[in-house]
Amino acid sequence: MLNFGRARNQARAARSMALGGMDYADTKRKGNFVGKIFLAAAFTALCIIMIKRSPSLTTPSPFSIREPGVTHVLVTGGAGFIGSHAVLRLLRDSYRVTIVDNLSRGNLGAIRVLQDLFPQPGRLQFIYADLGDKNSVDKIFSENKFDAVMHFAAVAYVGESTLDPLKYYHNITSNTLLVLESIAKYDVKKLIYSSTCATYGEPEKMPITEETPQVPINPYGKAKKMAEDIILDFSKKSDMAVMILRYFNVIGSDPEGRLGEAPRPELREHGRISGACFDAARNIIPGLKVRGTDYKTADGTCVRDYIDVTDLVDAHVKALEKAQTGKVGIYNVGTGKGSSVKEFVDACKKATGVNIKVEFLPRRPGDYAEVYSDPTKSRLELNWTAQYTLEDSLKMAWRWQKSHRDGYGALTAVL
Repeated sequence: MLNFGRARNQARAARSMALGGMDYADTKRKGNFVGKIFLAAAFTALCIIMIKRSPSLTTPSPFSIREPGVTHVLVTGGAGFIGSHAVLRLLRDSYRVTIVDNLSRGNLGAIRVLQDLFPQPGRLQFIYADLGDKNSVDKIFSENKFDAVMHFAAVAYVGESTLDPLKYYHNITSNTLLVLESIAKYDVKKLIYSSTCATYGEPEKMPITEETPQVPINPYGKAKKMAEDIILDFSKKSDMAVMILRYFNVIGSDPEGRLGEAPRPELREHGRISGACFDAARNIIPGLKVRGTDYKTADGTCVRDYIDVTDLVDAHVKALEKAQTGKVGIYNVGTGKGSSVKEFVDACKKATGVNIKVEFLPRRPGDYAEVYSDPTKSRLELNWTAQYTLEDSLKMAWRWQKSHRDGYGALTAVL
């Protein structure tokens, strides 16, 4: 049995002594106590030194500072088809890039490809965020130092816009306003805005120049024009450099096969004609549906200006380089040549080597008969000209589609 009471035979010298209201232990105990305090203090000091020397606490993120000779570009919608190709080009040209995307239309697989290609610290970061959330947008701009913004993020299907117009006004017009407010608040110097030929509607005269009146006929084109108007009004009281690129029908893929177009399955119905052609060639769908054969064109089908995604990205980078403080540039980005849907299908059959079955259906709401560009201004002021033909673009895109039957595949998050 243990005895917790004081032993009666304890020597008096071992007891503590009261003096002036304080207890002093014996010399041996005092030495042990002082030693423990010293060790604890030394350990604490060592921890503080280690914490202060930790790079994560003393070195700011390279994305949060401006460095001489380094241009930091925010690419909204950088996980999407066009945005990811733009990021690839910017990284190749030694820009620092931040991607912001909510992945509602983009592909996490595209981000993984870009991260693998450019793994060096300070080159690329991905932020998962919704540009419709004002607080999130403000936080992104407050924590990063952007020199320029390339604003691609947008839903972009004409047919879908007629079915759900409010979605398009929110996603395109409202979100652009939120981005622009943060651009102004945090003094970002350049904006490259991704617009569309849909803002022109159905002009009476071809080809379309930058002076062609903008009379959009579907919610997608209307929402983009509203966003343009907001940017132009703001630019009148700002020294920000603004470039607005109105581009035409985008096709193709990265020539080296690293990136391509991989729309979500549920969006195939609204997607680009090139995607539908390739799906038909791979028997993912039974055939191709061509909507509208009674337009006032040579063969009755719509005429469009098909621009390769690599050419389009080249125009964006040149616009970024040419952007001037306090100036606004507006440019059409197209080949200057129109091709009918029937001609496109024939070119797709040739590129794939598959005799694709075609079903002709009534017109789709919101479509227009003929649209193709006059790219003269882009050639003269940006030193830009499209390099790829329709056949070139389809061959490159088909190569990517054949080797990526499931798109980018199932990938885990890389946040």
